[in-house]
Amino acid sequence: MPDTLLKEPTPATQATPRHRRPADIVGDIAPEHRRVLTDRALLFIADLERRFGAQRRILLDDRKLAQMRYDDGELPEFPLETEHVRKSVWEVAPIPKALQDRRVEITGPVDRKMMINALNSGAKTFMADFEDASSPTFSNMLDGQANMQDYANGELAFDDEARGKSYRLNDKTATMIVRPRGWHLEEAHISVDGRAISASLFDFGLHFFHNAKALTEQENGPFYYLPKIESYQEARLWNDVFNFAQAAIGIPNGTIKATVLIETLPAAFQMDEILYVLRNHMAGLNCGRWDYIFSYIKTLRNHKQFVLPDRAQVGMDRAFLKAYSLKLIETCHRRRAHAMGGMAAQIPVKGDEAANTAAFDKVRADKKREVEQGHDGTWVAHPDLVPVAMEVFDAAMPHANQVISQRQMPRVTAESLLTPHTGDVTEAGIRTNISVGIEYTAAWLRGKGAVPIHNLMEDAATAEISRSQLWQWLHHGIEYKDQDGNAQIFQQSAFDRLLDEEIGKIKAPIGEAAFIEGRYPEATKVFVKTATGETLPDFLTLPAYDVLRTLS
Repeated sequence: MPDTLLKEPTPATQATPRHRRPADIVGDIAPEHRRVLTDRALLFIADLERRFGAQRRILLDDRKLAQMRYDDGELPEFPLETEHVRKSVWEVAPIPKALQDRRVEITGPVDRKMMINALNSGAKTFMADFEDASSPTFSNMLDGQANMQDYANGELAFDDEARGKSYRLNDKTATMIVRPRGWHLEEAHISVDGRAISASLFDFGLHFFHNAKALTEQENGPFYYLPKIESYQEARLWNDVFNFAQAAIGIPNGTIKATVLIETLPAAFQMDEILYVLRNHMAGLNCGRWDYIFSYIKTLRNHKQFVLPDRAQVGMDRAFLKAYSLKLIETCHRRRAHAMGGMAAQIPVKGDEAANTAAFDKVRADKKREVEQGHDGTWVAHPDLVPVAMEVFDAAMPHANQVISQRQMPRVTAESLLTPHTGDVTEAGIRTNISVGIEYTAAWLRGKGAVPIHNLMEDAATAEISRSQLWQWLHHGIEYKDQDGNAQIFQQSAFDRLLDEEIGKIKAPIGEAAFIEGRYPEATKVFVKTATGETLPDFLTLPAYDVLRTLS
């Protein structure tokens, strides 16, 4: 980093130019977090915000304009202005050795013990998630950054005195990939020139500032997953951030490697472009299937012909999801990038061998589909599923990856990327969306971002699917099958009745006091408002974050 940027901030008694002031901390921080929010780190993230924050806000406005066009009848399509990028011959920069074999990746929050377990799980890589798998309390975010520092310095350990257990890293661990929060989110506890900082720049900036040099020397990073991107312009902004950050710290350009989650419908029409603008920093693309389903619903919310059936009937083996996964594989391999598969949300079912066997069988079938399609790796949510997925990929993929593949891929059209799944909307599906949405939102408000519900590991994407489906079904007055198989029209009165019954099921076993203490009233209010309002809010986590700040 240039000396001018590394100089300690001018003492408060002297006048400091606005562009040289560090970011401001809103509120108090614990002593253990001071090593994260050092003066120099605060100056670095302030510089990121001042350089790139305005462009981020412009791009978020562009999202709103695009959604207005979709609401008025337009459909996503391949951009005409970048046809030359899609048709020309080019490849991304070489992938470093640490990311050549990613056949099984495990994901999870940045909780210290869970990080150690994930790194020791036997997976090839671990995505440490500051976003959908973490509730963004300020303490959680700073704890995660402190954990990242200890990992980079070889000091990550945890002693659970209550249980008398110690957790240490194995000699060989998974490679760490960090997922910062998306462009749409802000970190309210840090301000720059009176405005809340971008959560993306906050998460990335702190991790990069403290750890980039050490990870570079270890040839083990810095590596990132980039979420919720909707356009190549948003990817280009990340590339600009990377270029500046590497020059500022003093590491070679292209050291950063990023994997972009294709988890929005508009981004699926711009895969070539996203790879191209990030080509010097690109590692691959990932099928972020759960957020992708949410984005499909949100983007096409006003189009009744694209209404989806119950979530359980929306699988990766057909319709728009199959087309999207095939398009991602074909695009990545043509550009010599890795094509990563999606999440297996199943978790072990304790005390029920039949249910546990069924869950593992679903994982095997899903991973077999992915590796046979041509994916270079896949995701799991629990350490016990690592050997299951590894066995499937080892059997079908003897080499480190399938990037150089002779497999003939089908042509994927714009129409196939929009083809909806067929099936039924049922009362059981409506009830599941209500219960899962409220259960998850309540846990999120309690500070937990990855939550086991109904034998699945759920994160924010699940709650987003739940409430957006409910909104779309209500908005279009769809027909659903009640418990007796009779056809009914889904209206507000039916929603209110089923909501009361599902809340009753949650409250009955825990009692009124635990219901209140568990943040269920606040969760219900946020979830219902975002599921039944006149317009569909862009993200559940935005109004939920306002509530979280008052509780934490």
